[in-house]
Amino acid sequence: MPPKKKRPVLHAVTVLALLGASGYLTVELRKDEQDKTPATQAVIDEPNLENGTGQQSGKQTWERLKNPARTILRGGNGQILATFTDHARTATLRGPSRTFGEPANTKSKVITEDWVRLMPEPWAEGAEKKQWFKDWFKENYGSKKEDLFAIAFQYVTGAKVKKDAQGIPYAGDAVFGPFKPDGVDRLEQNDFYDYLGISYTFRDGTTMAARKERYRALDCSGFIRMVMGYRARYPLMANNALGDGLPRTANGMARSKVGVDVIKIQGSGPWYTRPTNIDVLQPGDLLFFKMDHRTGDHMDHVALYLGLDTDGHRVFVSSRKEQNGPTIGDNGGVSRIDGNGFYAGLFRSAKRL
Repeated sequence: MPPKKKRPVLHAVTVLALLGASGYLTVELRKDEQDKTPATQAVIDEPNLENGTGQQSGKQTWERLKNPARTILRGGNGQILATFTDHARTATLRGPSRTFGEPANTKSKVITEDWVRLMPEPWAEGAEKKQWFKDWFKENYGSKKEDLFAIAFQYVTGAKVKKDAQGIPYAGDAVFGPFKPDGVDRLEQNDFYDYLGISYTFRDGTTMAARKERYRALDCSGFIRMVMGYRARYPLMANNALGDGLPRTANGMARSKVGVDVIKIQGSGPWYTRPTNIDVLQPGDLLFFKMDHRTGDHMDHVALYLGLDTDGHRVFVSSRKEQNGPTIGDNGGVSRIDGNGFYAGLFRSAKRL
């Protein structure tokens, strides 16, 4: 093993300089929200945030790391406060601790200080000096606004319905899809506009119409497109061929040029090989799985990586047929990519958008 090199330390920039006078606030639950929360609610709108990080003191520094190329912000005692990956828009910011769970279907819980948000532009070396980033960071570091994790859990079993100004339900317990005529398997190809029950015009001018029988339905890639695209505003393609942005299917996403392939597809098709090193993963990454021999060399499933659960396992949330919707549960296989479980054995690649 070659000797370790010293990390390059860029010009020190304090968090306080970026944030001004902002700091953490502990959020108390609104009484009316508590009354409306169903027993199976996975995560409340304004969780009781624990001030696990506090106002950082001491000198903060920006550093460059490799594999993948990224910039991190370190606190005075060496802890990582934020991570920004070259060519990716997702940023992981350290913030108050939150607990995510799905009590209707599993005892598994994720307690995390990671808040995953989308930046307005892909990261590049030196972007911490740009005005667009300073403005974004000031607004988002320590913010209690919904991030990708909070949005994702608004579609699991028991999640309450939320409506927009036009009365369209944009969140709430989602199903995977309606049954096929055989009454056993469920139909796929259920996108976010099917869930919403609306027609949607993409940036390239293509309009897709919702199908009534698929109302409130999200398949695995439709769920990711709802969270990352419709809700968080990452650009979306109408399908795998038209327009630019995040493609329609799991295979399209896995092989697309958007974002950064932090774990590339390895080995020969159609089954490829399981990655041997998954330490490069970061909360918010997209995970891809090869599951069906009928689809040739295509990736068949996509999930959102959450990080470690309270048992120390690497877990994800995804929309699945067996559970009939988004879940971190174990119906059809435990939601882990470590160990020897069903999904762990079929995990193949990962992308950071």
